[in-house]
Amino acid sequence: MIVKALTLDFFRNYVHEEVSFSPGVNVICGENAQGKTNLLEAVSYLSSARTHRARYDRELIQFGVNHAGLTGEVHTRERDFTLEARLHRGERRELFSNGVRLKTSAELSDVLKTILFCPEDLSLIREGAAQRRRFLDDGICQLRPRYAAALAEYRRLYEQKTRILRDWEEKPSLLDTLDDFNLRMAQVGAVLIHYRAHFIKRLSQLAPAIQSDFSGGREKLALRYTTVSTVKDPLAPAREILSELLEHQQSHRRAELDSRLCLSGPHKDDLEVEIDGQSARQFASQGQTRTAALSLKLSCRELFHEDTGEWPVLLLDDVLSELDERRQNFVLERIGGGQVFITCCEDDKQIAQDGRRFTVRSGRLTR
Repeated sequence: MIVKALTLDFFRNYVHEEVSFSPGVNVICGENAQGKTNLLEAVSYLSSARTHRARYDRELIQFGVNHAGLTGEVHTRERDFTLEARLHRGERRELFSNGVRLKTSAELSDVLKTILFCPEDLSLIREGAAQRRRFLDDGICQLRPRYAAALAEYRRLYEQKTRILRDWEEKPSLLDTLDDFNLRMAQVGAVLIHYRAHFIKRLSQLAPAIQSDFSGGREKLALRYTTVSTVKDPLAPAREILSELLEHQQSHRRAELDSRLCLSGPHKDDLEVEIDGQSARQFASQGQTRTAALSLKLSCRELFHEDTGEWPVLLLDDVLSELDERRQNFVLERIGGGQVFITCCEDDKQIAQDGRRFTVRSGRLTR
């Protein structure tokens, strides 16, 4: 899986840029605020139509213009694809694969899969559950289109149910629709729980070995999935989980009406990480926290490779500077086999000496 070339028009601070990449390691150097992260963000966007830094597409469009474009030439499954995203201020985006308009953003992941590791991810372990749910969602969406569709539907249902709970006292007739929303949320939520449980089970088979190698065999990592309390076996088929979710909804109905909050469902799920039997969030040192976060991301990369037979494109955004030399070397030794993009503030000649190197200045790339 290789991004052969990228064209950017009015994307972030890039007015117009066309660049070809190495199928191996690509090192992107430059001072802060020159466009290094923007470049990785563009590659990531072409795999999911989402970014880790922008909530809305309009934030990606350069100031003073109304449209932006991204085009990526991708080689995967022994075929060439052209992925294109057209962004419009005040209008819906348009996504294309080989000139055919896509119906959903999930179709991008059928062509291009990426794993992004950025400085914010170093706090993946210490942050709240929402950060870890996003990690799970980003990974599963790229592998399972059904999950991506279910997640999008669940989010819409959650917003609608929240409005019902917020306004029902002023508009009692809204309660007539609550049971229908609860049923559909439970049906879709059961799908999310089923996929998350299986994804975490596979991560649990990969991440501990990486953590052990990272720490020289001194640390034992374990993952645990926590979801709705009435769900006895998250790995069970969705139809079995459904009845358990409905039971939980019913027991929390009065509390939801009183609090005007949606209290029941997988939107509160968490991926608990333990190191040597203790909660990493509460007790891990700074070094252990960084190592655990890296282990999760690298295990996700290996899982992608197991599923597809190809390495996803790995995007490392100024991460090595946050690690000591031993951890840097471990990461660099672990990323062989696929295409990699690494950003750094200084042109460190020790990083991937056989890779292609670029310098970014004010949104312009030079070899």
